[in-house]
Parts: sequence; C-alpha cells; structure tokens
Amino acid sequence: MNPEYDYLFKLLLIGDSGVGKSCLLLRFADDTYTESYISTIGVDFKIRTIDMDGKTVKLQIWDTAGQERFRTITSSYYRGAHGIIIVYDVTEQESFNNVRQWLDEIDRYACENVSRLLVGNKSDLVGKKVVDAATAQDLASSLKIPFLETSAKSSDNVEKAFLTMASEIHKRLASEGAGMQGEAPDSRGQGSKINSAPVWLGRDKQTQDTSNCC
Repeated sequence: MNPEYDYLFKLLLIGDSGVGKSCLLLRFADDTYTESYISTIGVDFKIRTIDMDGKTVKLQIWDTAGQERFRTITSSYYRGAHGIIIVYDVTEQESFNNVRQWLDEIDRYACENVSRLLVGNKSDLVGKKVVDAATAQDLASSLKIPFLETSAKSSDNVEKAFLTMASEIHKRLASEGAGMQGEAPDSRGQGSKINSAPVWLGRDKQTQDTSNCC
C-alpha cells in the first residue's frame, strides 16, 4: 500500500492584520497574487505537497486572522502545529513591534519546542521600508530562529521561507528522535506518528479551500 505522502506538517501563519499572510499562502500554494485586500475571517488553509530528501511531505498551512476579535478562535489552532511563521510588514513599524506579542501567543498556546520562522513581508516596497533587515535579524538571532524577507507580490523568497520552515521541522523531529518512532501531539492532544506512515494533524480531511482572501 502506497500512501500519498510520507509526512504531514501543520504550519501556522500569524501576525498583524494586513501584513500579507494570505498573500504569502496564495503565492506558495497556488502561485497567484492579488492586489485586493480582504481580511481573513477566522482561519483558512491550503495544502501543498513537496519533496524533501526523497520523501513526500504534505504541508497543511493555516492562515489566521490578525484582528484581536478573532484571537480566541485562532488561538486554538496553535496546538498541534509543527511550525509557526511570524509575519510582519517591512513598511509598518508597529507590525514589527508586535512580533513580541505574537511570540508570547506561541509560548501561551503552542506546543513546546515548536519550530518558528520570522518573516518580513513586502520587501518589494523598497521606498517605503521602515524596518531594517539587520534589526529583524538581530531579533531572530536572539531567539535562535531563522529570518527571511519576502515579497508575495514578486514571489521573492516565498518558496524559500516555506521550505526553510519544513526543513527546520524535519531537523527538529529527527533530533528529538521522532524521525523513526517519535510522536508529536496533534490538535486533539493525541499522538501522531512521524514516520513512514501518513500523518494527519488537524481536523477531518478537507479539500483545498479556494477562498481568495489576502
């Protein structure tokens, strides 16, 4: 019996409203981009399958609303995530200042040792940039997590960001002994095998969402 994938990693995109989380997801999953901005209501997700070291890895990527009024809804999705991408807008200082608050959310709701990645989006808006890459790199270095600047519009570093996240998860699970027989908690608090058998993290299997929010 040949499963359609070897591993399934649940990723979460978090950050202030308007930083481009949905646009990053659309670019990576569908290679599309839209200028129109519609705030995500609650949560949305897409799936993309990649090849990593000869293994088929399915990435289930959850896009969360950045607004405070949805926080109680979205916080429940932290649990069971293998990796969390914290996104800020390089043209909005406040979105970078709020990264610390989002990190606190991770500490509060996510599993211990969850893989993290800091992403500064909208790097194509060079003339409007207010958050220096060196400043963001210093923060990431202090947290011992990777950092990248991306542009959902030009697609610069978008692929690299998600593949870096997947690689970080794979390395962490291997170092924790999960590569062959370990377990990671799923969203129901149960163990999900990270081995050659398929892993499903999250709710019941669903088809890919085609909503076009950004």
